[in-house]
Amino acid sequence: MIHRQNVSVWEPFKKKDAKGLEKTKQNIVLPGVFATGVRLDIVNEVHKNMSKNRRQGHAVDPRAGMKHSAESWGTGRAVSRIPRVGGSGTHRSGQGAFGNMCRKGRMFAPIKIWRRWHRKVNIRQKRYATASALAASAVLPLVQSRGHRVDEVPELPLVIDNKVEGIERTKEAVQFLKDVGAYPDVRKVIDTVGVRAGLGKLRNRRYRSRRGPLIVYKGDNVPLLRAVRNIPGVETLHVSRLNLLQLAPGGHVGRFIIWTADAFKELNNIFGTRRFSGVQKKGYVLPRAEVTNPDISRVINSNEVQSAIRAKKRDVPAHHIQKRNPLRNHKALHDLNPAATLARLQAAKVNEENRLRRQAILKEKRKLPADQKKIVVQRKKASSKWITNLHKQVADSFKRAQDDELALKKLERQIE
Repeated sequence: MIHRQNVSVWEPFKKKDAKGLEKTKQNIVLPGVFATGVRLDIVNEVHKNMSKNRRQGHAVDPRAGMKHSAESWGTGRAVSRIPRVGGSGTHRSGQGAFGNMCRKGRMFAPIKIWRRWHRKVNIRQKRYATASALAASAVLPLVQSRGHRVDEVPELPLVIDNKVEGIERTKEAVQFLKDVGAYPDVRKVIDTVGVRAGLGKLRNRRYRSRRGPLIVYKGDNVPLLRAVRNIPGVETLHVSRLNLLQLAPGGHVGRFIIWTADAFKELNNIFGTRRFSGVQKKGYVLPRAEVTNPDISRVINSNEVQSAIRAKKRDVPAHHIQKRNPLRNHKALHDLNPAATLARLQAAKVNEENRLRRQAILKEKRKLPADQKKIVVQRKKASSKWITNLHKQVADSFKRAQDDELALKKLERQIE
């Protein structure tokens, strides 16, 4: 995941630049654990099982919801057969009892103390999840997507000189966080403190807030632990006791981690490298992905892969060929019977010849002699003249009728 080979060691409290940090001459080679692939599925599964191991066994009173003298009424009363409280003269009489759907009834499947509270986790899976969480902590987009404010941090992973382990006062620790650019993440935690919803607020977990930076150290009896324990959201963790519940809270990778120089160097002794196994984890080799390049299309289209595979077959028919009906599809019929194409063309030629012959016969029949043509023209003229005279007569009769009606009305007015 990380392409950078060397990591700078920063020294706080020397305010020669705007951020209060100064690079030392010391550079540390990036530990091999940061080259591990980020497997979110393994991280989520391991975190889910590890978080169950912190639970305490508890149960409910075996007689809770069963302290009633109730019997079922049986059938025949058009009510359910749930046991009912006896008696009369009170609201409680006749009410259902015992069932989980009843008021003052027991819960469904009451919790027992012998429930399987804890889960065993495969040790190699746990190590793989821890390595993935550490690798993700050095990827800026993953850290920002988790909600950490790291805009003022000079680089990731952030390695600080070992002098920071000697801080004894909380005021100095706050100034140290401001110098390294991690205090905006602390302000985020302070602004998100709120009262927990539900009955958890009555069970010694009243407030809830976000997670801030995680400081990983190496020394024993470090004064820094007392200095930062009262800063909201800031957690500390020994490098030899890396815990996935703190490296990926909630199963979400990308925790903002501040390393001391010795703790950062110790990672190679713990997890080893790609070539050598770790000292603390004997025989353990860091997991290596089978495919380092996630862009599969780029891998397939690379020159190395394309030169090793055979050329594409061009004339291979498709696996699923649509079956064509030869009675409707001429090409399918031709594949089955090539003579059918010739027969179809000959039939079309015969049909065209018959059509032309019929047209010639009709044309001969429609021809008229010259005297008959003259008679037809005279008949058409006489017919046209007769129709014109008829229209004129109809118009004249209509006009005379109007004139007669007007004269009649005029006479009636004179008589009146």
